[in-house]
Amino acid sequence: MDKETLSKIEETVLEILKDSNMDKTTEFQIRKYASQKLGIDLSEPALKKFVREIVESYLRVQQAKAEAAEVEEEEDEEDPPEKEEEENNNGKKGAREYDDEGGIIICRLNDKRRVTLSEFKGKTYLSIREYYKRDGKELPSAKGISLTTEQWGSFKNNIPAIEDAIKKMESRLL
Repeated sequence: MDKETLSKIEETVLEILKDSNMDKTTEFQIRKYASQKLGIDLSEPALKKFVREIVESYLRVQQAKAEAAEVEEEEDEEDPPEKEEEENNNGKKGAREYDDEGGIIICRLNDKRRVTLSEFKGKTYLSIREYYKRDGKELPSAKGISLTTEQWGSFKNNIPAIEDAIKKMESRLL
């Protein structure tokens, strides 16, 4: 199946998931509704597996969000906001680091590249981006990518395939 169709299937399934009661909805119901909506038979084994992967990825992302919110609530209860900011500015080990736009810096890949978690128009994004300095501030450049949590989940699920492809490519170069 072509990438465009797979993309439409993923988009439709995610749309259905967002509007569903996850306590009562089954994967079968989601697949059936997406089938009807798209006019495509999604009961074929390969498509069934594809839909299952989308659903599982979505559920993992939702679980991670819930756990992160829980941890954040616990941290907020333990430390007053002023103290957290003070710790971050002092650069103490284990303190959360924020960028100038309020995003959480997950890690610095090098002096110019970093991975951040931020919110924009009510959506959470994971960004891998190059930064530059201007007037003493580190600003994001256009060089990089921002992934929605759903896209991150899909990417994360495909890391083993990416690693395999890298190994194959490297072995060809040797």
